[in-house]
Amino acid sequence: MNNSETEPVAEQKTNNSVDSRDNDLHDEQSNEDRGEAAIAAAQAAVAQANDKVAELTADLQRTRADFENFRRQAEAQKVQYGNVVKNATVNKILPLLDNIDLAIAANESLKPLEKSLEKTLKELKLERVESKKGSAFNPDIHDAIMVEGDGDKEVIAETLRAGYRYEGELIRPALVKVEKK
Repeated sequence: MNNSETEPVAEQKTNNSVDSRDNDLHDEQSNEDRGEAAIAAAQAAVAQANDKVAELTADLQRTRADFENFRRQAEAQKVQYGNVVKNATVNKILPLLDNIDLAIAANESLKPLEKSLEKTLKELKLERVESKKGSAFNPDIHDAIMVEGDGDKEVIAETLRAGYRYEGELIRPALVKVEKK
């Protein structure tokens, strides 16, 4: 073999090793670029996932708050409806109590019934409005249907119909005659 034949092979080997180094350098750069791109893509995916988690958490918190508001409102309505039913029931009983009062006033033998009635009313949290003869007139708890006299001081002359409070709340004012002294 002569030199001329080996020269191109050596030159070819040199060229191949330069090309190989260029390819390796290019491969390293492209691997680096791909790694950076993969990291950037992963960071973007994490950021997107965090945004979605934050959005879902906010939705959950709103839903929880809505549920709590609904629960409180339902409880309030339940109590309100219960009070409406109680008040309606008490208002249905008041005419019966008026008739019992008239019967006791007309027949002295029914006087012991009055104490039993008062005890039962107390147990039911139903109390009569104070409206005894000579006590001060209070327009918040008494309805005056007649006023007699010329004085400055207004007192109850007679109770025509008892007034009632249920659980401390005025259900019906007492109907009274008022005398000014």
